[in-house]
Amino acid sequence: MNLTVTLGRLHLKNPILVASGTFGYARELAGVVDFARLGGVIPKTVTQQPRAGNPPPRTVETTAGMLNAIGLDNDGIDHFVAHHLPYLRPLPTAVIANIAGKTEDEFVRMAEQIGREAGLAGLELNLSCPNVSGGVDFAVNPEVTRRVVQRVRDVCPLPLVAKLTPNVTDITVIAQAAADGGADAVSLVNTLVGLAVDWKRRKPILGNVTGGLSGPAIKPVALRMVWQTARKVKVPVIGIGGIATLDDVMEFLVAGASAVQLGTVNFYDPTASVRIVDGLPAALSQLGADNVKDVVGTLTV
Repeated sequence: MNLTVTLGRLHLKNPILVASGTFGYARELAGVVDFARLGGVIPKTVTQQPRAGNPPPRTVETTAGMLNAIGLDNDGIDHFVAHHLPYLRPLPTAVIANIAGKTEDEFVRMAEQIGREAGLAGLELNLSCPNVSGGVDFAVNPEVTRRVVQRVRDVCPLPLVAKLTPNVTDITVIAQAAADGGADAVSLVNTLVGLAVDWKRRKPILGNVTGGLSGPAIKPVALRMVWQTARKVKVPVIGIGGIATLDDVMEFLVAGASAVQLGTVNFYDPTASVRIVDGLPAALSQLGADNVKDVVGTLTV
């Protein structure tokens, strides 16, 4: 059974990755997850300068999901390179860094810096964080999306993944713009903007007022957007959104995703990713396939 997948210039041993922001910088899960079993690890988003993040409360449980407004709390790219990258480099799986800039120039500067470092398999551009002022603006505008990806591609030799927001009218237009800019793949979707209310206090629950909705609640939306994008855009799609089981993964693959990222499930079942990898061969066999790519995009309508 061949579980390997190719996403442009990015090669993975299997299609199961763990999503940025849900797996820390990997060392936090070292005693729980066998990294060698995963297709790849995407550590938490880093920004140019250290960020304290949003005021608490930062998370709230919702029906079939959660809202988060962490606000990209991190120690900045220099700390990432000096402190986290030495741990990540030797991991026995693909490591895909994730960056977010407040401006186009910040994306370019960070990508150029990351691109000089050894040990990374790729770079994911967080063009779509809904909990940071300005962050969501990049991925709602196709021309800005294309320009950021192209400028990063010009200075960074790593395979590029553009992470896109679902908070748009037509995600295929944005995905096409990312492809036109030179993205090796697009990952979709990031969280949907949501609100939680304490009606007795007549106040929002989150300190940031709104947050990003993730978990099983958004899976049908993510599936639809993956299916639409895979049919229209000629770059590989990485599916994200409510993926927690082997059945979820197979649904995304059949709908057109060439790989998937597990996110919210890592908070309550961090070993789910490894179990899913173990179950993939049998699931592919049920469809008469011995290769992941043979089932990708085979949904008939």
